[in-house]
Amino acid sequence: MEEWLTTYEAAEISQYELDYIRKLIRARKLVGRKWGQSWQVSRQSLMDFMAEREKQGEKRGRKPKERNEG
Repeated sequence: MEEWLTTYEAAEISQYELDYIRKLIRARKLVGRKWGQSWQVSRQSLMDFMAEREKQGEKRGRKPKERNEG
């Protein structure tokens, strides 16, 4: 059974901005589905996308959010 994440969870895991996650779904670079009023992302498609980006070493698109701890 495939595991689904909310777009908020996908942004938290990937450190991408929420708007960028949504853009990736619209561009069909992530597998997404509408569940009620919110969108969900396939965890596997997110992991595959992140692995491919890391492998390619591409830094195009929006940068991950910086976390201010303190």
